[in-house]
Amino acid sequence: MKKIACIIPARLKSTRFPRKILSLLHNKPLIQWVWEAAISVRHFDSVTIAVDAEETANVVKSFGGSSIMTEESCPSGTMRLCELLHRKKIDADVLVCWQGDEPFLHEEIIGDLLQSAHSDAADVWTLKKRIVNPEDILSPHVAKVVTDQNGYALYFSRSPIPYHRDLQDTVFYKHIGIYAYTKKALESLIHQPTPYLAEAEQLEQLNFLYHGLKVRVHETSHEGFGIDIPEHLEKAHILSSGFLIKK
Repeated sequence: MKKIACIIPARLKSTRFPRKILSLLHNKPLIQWVWEAAISVRHFDSVTIAVDAEETANVVKSFGGSSIMTEESCPSGTMRLCELLHRKKIDADVLVCWQGDEPFLHEEIIGDLLQSAHSDAADVWTLKKRIVNPEDILSPHVAKVVTDQNGYALYFSRSPIPYHRDLQDTVFYKHIGIYAYTKKALESLIHQPTPYLAEAEQLEQLNFLYHGLKVRVHETSHEGFGIDIPEHLEKAHILSSGFLIKK
């Protein structure tokens, strides 16, 4: 069996919602919610928070979490994983990137993500979910994905894909942005430039395809709820109330 490590990138100065990972959600910082959710997942051999500020490291220490300092200039969560590998701060066969603003992911969705990680030849694993809301098909805020017959990604886009003149007969899938990578895949990305396609669509997953990585996309019926702006934190209070009742 492969060794699986979960890395939680925790950027303090996020652009749209600075310091969100330290924002309180039912009297606990958001990053603590993510940590507690991650350590409850049995698929992981280890869980580490990749921080970029001493303040965050101190908060993580206060609730018993494990953290490693990374460069503040890292452009993405994926690059924080690359940095940790490059500096030999962590070692695993498969590394899961669980964003520090995703408190509602859980074992079932991680199980969907990793269902073939021990057996197939993919470089990256991710998820898709069938779109049921017609507005999401046209929304540029919802990334879409199309795959080949074996479930490997052909393309990701903010536009509706595939294009079809009769939308009633077409099935669309949204991309659920959680990733698992092989160690080799991350090592190959460390020094690769960002291609035009990824910059144009503002989708880092196109970077993987452009550089020839095989991205396996498993279907799921679950999805998380990422907190990108302050208004999302308000909604998270409602969602977390139901989450606490279930626990």
